[in-house]
Amino acid sequence: MTTPRSIRVDADLLIPGKGEPIADGVLISEGDRIVYAGPRSSAPATPELEAIHVPVVMPGLWECHGHLIGLPPGNSFDLAKSATEPTAVRAARCVRDIHAALDAGVTSIRDVGGLGIHLAKAVDEGTLRGPAIYGAGAVLSTTGGHGDLHGLPLPWVTDYGHSGGDFRQCDGPAECAKAVREQLRKNAKLIKVCASGGVLSEVDHPIHQQFTAEELRTIVEIAGMADRAVAAHCHGKPGIMAAIEAGVRTIEHGTFLDEESCAAMRETGTILVPTRLVVHNLLNTPALPPFIRDTTMRIADRHAEAIALAHSSGVRLAMGTDTALSTPGAGGAWGGNAGELPLLVGLGLSPLEAIEAATATGPATLGPQAPRSGVLTIGYDADFIAVAGNPVTDISVLADPSRITGVWKSGTRVKG
Repeated sequence: MTTPRSIRVDADLLIPGKGEPIADGVLISEGDRIVYAGPRSSAPATPELEAIHVPVVMPGLWECHGHLIGLPPGNSFDLAKSATEPTAVRAARCVRDIHAALDAGVTSIRDVGGLGIHLAKAVDEGTLRGPAIYGAGAVLSTTGGHGDLHGLPLPWVTDYGHSGGDFRQCDGPAECAKAVREQLRKNAKLIKVCASGGVLSEVDHPIHQQFTAEELRTIVEIAGMADRAVAAHCHGKPGIMAAIEAGVRTIEHGTFLDEESCAAMRETGTILVPTRLVVHNLLNTPALPPFIRDTTMRIADRHAEAIALAHSSGVRLAMGTDTALSTPGAGGAWGGNAGELPLLVGLGLSPLEAIEAATATGPATLGPQAPRSGVLTIGYDADFIAVAGNPVTDISVLADPSRITGVWKSGTRVKG
């Protein structure tokens, strides 16, 4: 890996991630840390550095709900087929995925179920070029729940989870505790649990709660003993309320949020990762299996209303997209992650609020594992991007990878 050097970036606009933008700003990094971010008038003199001039500099983006699972081309929604492929083949597909994410300005990924737990090591040691990856390991699910592979024999799916697969069934508090410990053994940085049914699973219903309150409390307790946060896939209100009461850090999707559940999230500081992009992509995918198409049509409007309500109620939002596809150019493929931001703005967020959700809020989704990232300020990670356009006036520029003209990760330029 290239040794980071000192860098000075002079920008027409510096967007810190949290707070107001700074016109005529300067960012200076030394090694992998930021040592100055502010107005040019107060910047230290750096005669030894040749300044890089850009229109806009801002923190690298955080993808807080992605799946590095290497789905095969042409089988976008066949998770059972993916599970039967060799792990090495799926991991090879993910190499292109993380390259695409980095080129799109994503410098950190929270992989909420997939191979990220293993890819992270290859990125950290410099073998692979990609964002920082914080992996959850296997998705925890009840038998028959959203993380079960209903089309495959139950003994096979059970063995798959026990032998390191992407989905791990667990029923009862003792088995839930063991499943969490198995992910911790693989150095998972967070734990992912399916607290309700979902859209891509054929048998279960999105509104139904799946884990009991006791099972959820056990999962959160065991994760918390290792300073890990829990991310809870939740559509229906019963699962949302049970997950909040158990102490999860994030609610993923949140389709049936209402005033009561928003108040509970606000009181507990639980973050919503809404993943509007996946709903948008499914609505615009012509050849869907009927059960996915029908479920998506049923929840789409309610999901939009829930995001708008959460925002107006003061719930904290983080950008997540449910990106999982390894087919370049397809809706839902890696590299299109920032397509989430115009959708959030369309549901009531200001461009600056959407940028904060995609930067400053990202690390908070990891709880105690959060790095000093997502904000351009002294002492934080030198993860930042240059943008050819002003996302404060046109948020869509962030959704176009060609407008991301420079990407720096840990102080090293990796694009541009």
